Amino acid sequence: MKTATAKPATSKQATAPKQATAPKTEEVKDSALNELFIDELKDIYWAEKNLAKALPKMIKGATSAELKTTIENHLKETENHVTRLESVFNSIGEKAAAVKCEAMAGLLKEAEELLSETEKGTMVRDVAIISAAQKVEHYEIASYGTMATLANVLGYSEAVELLEATLAEEKNADSLLTQVAENTVNTPAKSEKK
Repeated sequence: MKTATAKPATSKQATAPKQATAPKTEEVKDSALNELFIDELKDIYWAEKNLAKALPKMIKGATSAELKTTIENHLKETENHVTRLESVFNSIGEKAAAVKCEAMAGLLKEAEELLSETEKGTMVRDVAIISAAQKVEHYEIASYGTMATLANVLGYSEAVELLEATLAEEKNADSLLTQVAENTVNTPAKSEKK
């Protein structure tokens, strides 16, 4: 008598992310979790739209060419994030709507204060801009990570894909800001006088 043996999992099978399943329309649409997910989408939609308005001020205030370029590139991504969020809303059958994000409003206010409290044309100002920008990035990384997870639980596979694409871009933006700080800004800022 032969015994059946299980085939070993291929590396692709072992590492493939769990895919979201199709939503159970009424069950999902009426769930409190779905309501929270939509509220979070509205929140980050407001955040991205307002960040797109704030980034040009950071670009104008930056001293180093590398920092200006990094923020300019992220501004283009941020504009795309707004469009991508509209696609997320569409993919779940909701109209895109923004609700004020108090967290982002606070982070953007702090960024404005840092710009006004640091001297124009200094590397210290660039350090302040990077600090403010990375606080924003970390907020966005947390938000997109949570929303991608919730979209997966709710069965919104298209939304998962869109949100994970933005999450990857936010993580990359944070990494690039760190590189600019470490390679261009922090050391010269250390020698600037008050």
